[in-house]
Amino acid sequence: MLLLADAPVLRRGLVSMINETAGMQSVGTPGELRRALTLVETARPDAVVVEMGAGRAATLNVVRDLRRRFPRVAVVALATSEDPAVVNEAVAAGVRGYLMLNTSPTLLGWAILAARAGRTVVDPQIRRVEGATAPVAKPLTPEVPLTRREQDVLDELLQGQSNRQIGRNLFISEDTVKSHVKAILRKLGARDRAHAVSLVLSSRGSASCTCGAHAVTAAPAPVEV
Repeated sequence: MLLLADAPVLRRGLVSMINETAGMQSVGTPGELRRALTLVETARPDAVVVEMGAGRAATLNVVRDLRRRFPRVAVVALATSEDPAVVNEAVAAGVRGYLMLNTSPTLLGWAILAARAGRTVVDPQIRRVEGATAPVAKPLTPEVPLTRREQDVLDELLQGQSNRQIGRNLFISEDTVKSHVKAILRKLGARDRAHAVSLVLSSRGSASCTCGAHAVTAAPAPVEV
């Protein structure tokens, strides 16, 4: 991963977050946007994580250049704005993952994987508005609805919880959690947990998914401290 962030403290935090995520490693953190294209050309990262704050226009120009010159490189933005117009502008520029700065390492990792697979992920903390210029995904509706307990487990998966922690939170055994996860993957047509989460997040134009008898609403990603 190549990391683009203005503040040195944020860059160090992102490097730590990426390097602690299984299967991912930081390959560079240029302090200046204009160095990004050169470093992408030399380091050949699979994805670029960009901070999108006050200098949004300049950042999006770099994103457009990245997408034009390196179309296989996925771009994920960490942003401060929840404005749907800003989200749509970023997606139109080529951003495939739009997350808030307080996102969890797990959600960031899943967003990167989803972006690499060609899907677009928007942080569940953000509510998209109807009539937005970016296409709104259809609600994810499995042919066989999830049971209430499976929906509970899915909520925990969306927050990045492990099987052990899900069992503790829901007062069920870890083996039972594994059985529910298998059922969720089968019903959603997902390859694995990360794919299931990305499918749900990608479908949430209104931050909800009709997976069973009632809508599942994602809890906000926890703030990392």
